[in-house]
Amino acid sequence: MDDVIENENLSDKALHDYRLVRKALDHSDQRAYAELMGRYRDSVYFMLLKMVNSKDDAEDLTVEAFGKAFKRLSQYTPNYAFSTWLFRIATNNCIDFIRRKRKNTFSIDQPMSDDEGGELVLDLRSEMLDPEENVMKKQKIAMLRELVDKMKPRYRTLIEMRYFQELSYEEIAQELDLPLGTVKAQLFRAREFLFNVLKNTQGKI
Repeated sequence: MDDVIENENLSDKALHDYRLVRKALDHSDQRAYAELMGRYRDSVYFMLLKMVNSKDDAEDLTVEAFGKAFKRLSQYTPNYAFSTWLFRIATNNCIDFIRRKRKNTFSIDQPMSDDEGGELVLDLRSEMLDPEENVMKKQKIAMLRELVDKMKPRYRTLIEMRYFQELSYEEIAQELDLPLGTVKAQLFRAREFLFNVLKNTQGKI
């Protein structure tokens, strides 16, 4: 990595980002994912806000952008800055969103699936877990919290209520006075984002 990371075209900031990318990929380092998100979350959000002129949509698209970037992280190369690559993903995803919105074809009811066609499930419930499984669950929750802390307050609240307090969609909608469809859509995006990070640690924690 050292010979690559000395790329003279990259600034000190970009080199630091690349080191974080390598930590995330090579060591499944959740703090590296969290730091990458923390460094660029606001910049991505405000860029998208200018494109869609909606705070809610910009927040949703920010989560989607990081989810897509982390899913494709192995495709990033240090020929240019990570931020350039991330902003390109965010911009293209936003353009697709605008097109879908115009055609009114986007549906939150489509199940998420991984690259092999399997359905994605993020289940942190603890019924009937043995002591070793309980330890693993606590480790996973700790990693989740670090990532969730980097998200906007609205997403933090939704994730905590759904996965830490284990409330139903209906209970969350009633508690926050939000439409049920809004709760489902935002949790869909958040769950996909978290899965794209956590899948890299399956069997490693």
